[in-house]
Amino acid sequence: MGARLVPAALIALLVIVHGQLWFGRGSVPNVSHLTGQLEEQKRNNAQAAQVNERLAAEINDLHEGLEIVEEKARAELGMVKSNEIYVQVAK
Repeated sequence: MGARLVPAALIALLVIVHGQLWFGRGSVPNVSHLTGQLEEQKRNNAQAAQVNERLAAEINDLHEGLEIVEEKARAELGMVKSNEIYVQVAK
């Protein structure tokens, strides 16, 4: 009886470990899903980094010169200099 108990216990433990591999928290499908989420988050982070770099460059331009301020005022607010005529083309 004792000779059959040890192999049965080892097989039971093997089944439990194998079940954890396929259905547990660290299972193959779960890790695959988390890897996909990680890749998506990396793409989102890369896009956010590009936006941050563009905004940082714009802030730097605002600190260093007035050309960007003039450009923004013309584009966003429709401001004109003296002796200029403002023409708006409707599309």
